[in-house]
Amino acid sequence: MATIYIIATPIGNLGDITQRALETMKSVSVLFCEDTRVTRRLLDRYGIGVPTESYREQVHESKAARVLELLRDGKDVGLVSDAGTPGVSDPGAMLVRDVLEAMPDACIVPIPGPSAVTAAISAAGFPADAFTFFGFPPHKKGRNSFFDEATACPHTAVLYESPHRILKALAQLAERAPERRLCIFRELTKMHESVYRCAAAEAIGLVSGHEKGEFVIVVEGKRYNDRREGKRGSEGK
Repeated sequence: MATIYIIATPIGNLGDITQRALETMKSVSVLFCEDTRVTRRLLDRYGIGVPTESYREQVHESKAARVLELLRDGKDVGLVSDAGTPGVSDPGAMLVRDVLEAMPDACIVPIPGPSAVTAAISAAGFPADAFTFFGFPPHKKGRNSFFDEATACPHTAVLYESPHRILKALAQLAERAPERRLCIFRELTKMHESVYRCAAAEAIGLVSGHEKGEFVIVVEGKRYNDRREGKRGSEGK
């Protein structure tokens, strides 16, 4: 049976690609990419000449049909996003869903690798026995509810934000939980990677003037914050 491979690619540093991912990309008939120009830089770096086609949310229906056509013809295909693991805040989840609906016995194989979520969690220093990934906040409608939920989360919360809205996001976190500890990652694994560790109330002052790049924000869970604040209070008695 033909296979669709869900391939994780670097989130910044091209050296983070796995050997298995490289071998898999070489083996497929077509590699579907969020942006073929972005993926081509990775393929050229490693001398991979596989044919590429674009796959993004705006062309989901036609490209899903194309993937199904290839699979039914017995051809293996691969799916990558511009960075990280397809399906995580990414329309790749829609493609997997539609393939399974049309072909319940389809062979879908993950090729694990980089993910901004797990990279940030690993270095944040907050408990990660349980955490919630919230993805990107809505631009307008539902944004307030999003931050209400993120700051009310009992365990560690992780969210993404764009450079255009990062200061607004930090202001909304500070408004709801000024004492809550944050670990803010900018441009993870890239040349200008930065990490800011601070209370939410201090975050805008640290990040202001450094808004360029993609951000991952790790928020200390309410449960752990309450325990820490309670312990601090008891020590003062």
